[in-house]
Amino acid sequence: MSVGGLHHVEVWVPDLARAVESWGWLLGELGWAPFQDWPAGRSWRRGTTYLVLEESPALSGRRHDRLAPGLNHLAFHAGPPAAVDRLVAAAPGHGWSLLFPDRHPYAGGAGHYAGYLTDGQGYEVELVASTGEP
Repeated sequence: MSVGGLHHVEVWVPDLARAVESWGWLLGELGWAPFQDWPAGRSWRRGTTYLVLEESPALSGRRHDRLAPGLNHLAFHAGPPAAVDRLVAAAPGHGWSLLFPDRHPYAGGAGHYAGYLTDGQGYEVELVASTGEP
């Protein structure tokens, strides 16, 4: 444990089963392991950090809006460019769609190789390719 390190992220989702299908696949591909499981939620862990998906009865809306104030996206290290390409190609079969296809894989700017995906509930992830720099 390091002071200031991220402990966990909790994401409230309107449909847990759909979220588990899309996020479970992606997190597994990125090396996250199932961690906790209860009727209203699931979590995955990588190292000392974990990510929670929960269908809370306190939800006020039925869809996440990445363009509204609040969380826009989560960005994950995804390995070399070929790994990003593999994940982006497989993503539609697991509930994800490619954002900014006309600018992919440089939608984040020249020299920033990444895939931007959104799931059917409006959540966005960025899969960042390693550059060889520390």
